[in-house]
Amino acid sequence: MSYHPLANIHPDAKIGNNVTIEPFATVKSDVVIGDGSWIGPNVVIWEGSRLGKNVKVYPGASVSSIPQDLKFAGEKTETHIGDNTVIREYVTISRGTTDKFKTVIGSDCLLMAYV
Repeated sequence: MSYHPLANIHPDAKIGNNVTIEPFATVKSDVVIGDGSWIGPNVVIWEGSRLGKNVKVYPGASVSSIPQDLKFAGEKTETHIGDNTVIREYVTISRGTTDKFKTVIGSDCLLMAYV
């Protein structure tokens, strides 16, 4: 594991083996990050994130942020990211709402910049 001293990692986050977290990244509570993943600088991994193995998250991305849905009432929801997925710069992935309770991105996916 390689955590930069300027990364902000909640003590309740569950982080796998051989994970790299770069400077100014933030990992909140109730987060799971799988083995071999890389979290780039200035990334925010919000509550409810479940990242698989070997996931790469590039600078400025936001994973599992609060949904942009007027029906969202603060309930516990999640975001699941499959193994070997790449999330490029400034991608925003929001959690699910009461309708579905989770957002799911499969394995081996590429989410290109600014999505």
